[in-house]
Amino acid sequence: MLNTITHGTSTDRPPLLIAHGLFGSARNWGVVAKRLASDRQVVVVDMRNHGASPWSDSHSYADMAADLAEVMQGRPHDVLGHSMGGKAAMVLALSRPDLVRRLIVADIAPVAYAHTQTPLIDAMEAVDLSRVTRRSEAAEQMQQVPDDGTRAFLLQSLDAAGGRWTLNLSVLKAEMDKIIGFPEVSGSFGGSTLFLTGGKSDYVQPSHRDKITALFPMALFVSIPGAGHWVHAENPRAFEASARTFLDA
Repeated sequence: MLNTITHGTSTDRPPLLIAHGLFGSARNWGVVAKRLASDRQVVVVDMRNHGASPWSDSHSYADMAADLAEVMQGRPHDVLGHSMGGKAAMVLALSRPDLVRRLIVADIAPVAYAHTQTPLIDAMEAVDLSRVTRRSEAAEQMQQVPDDGTRAFLLQSLDAAGGRWTLNLSVLKAEMDKIIGFPEVSGSFGGSTLFLTGGKSDYVQPSHRDKITALFPMALFVSIPGAGHWVHAENPRAFEASARTFLDA
């Protein structure tokens, strides 16, 4: 069973399940989850091979969707997934539509991408953890990651005291083609679906619309100006407002 962090209390509304993206964790979603939990229970997971969840030799979207279904325990939820978590949420909705009431997909499309994240894994694997007692020391060894924000994001998954990454780096590297890809699926999800994207992000292109609407015929599209791929972190208030409006409709 995946590790979960629960916000709010159970009400007569369906719970909201949140699935983070690659290299993320449930803790990354604390701000948004707490605000969305004002009138319902919100459950945020650590995806497999991330955070405090179990490690596995597989990181396929079918397996990740099955993980989410296990957390839901047969009760229909609203589901929100970002990037990798968005792909897992889409596969869940397509394979188990009985479990998904409304679906929010944050800044990702049901397509294969070419931008491998392996260089970031290489940077993390290159850190000599025997010389690290705090994250700032690891940051000094990761200068090949030029963006300060990306480096800080990755370092959230470093357990400096324990001398370990909370990411299963070897499996994530081995399964990268599956992570940046999207499985062959059949059928469609007829429930309400929101594709919530960052205005500065190029992850969801106009050319993806036909594939999206074929799988999710009730899809709506909302873009948050000024935000990039990490739309929920870059503009959490606008993200929360858009998500709440959709979920409350």
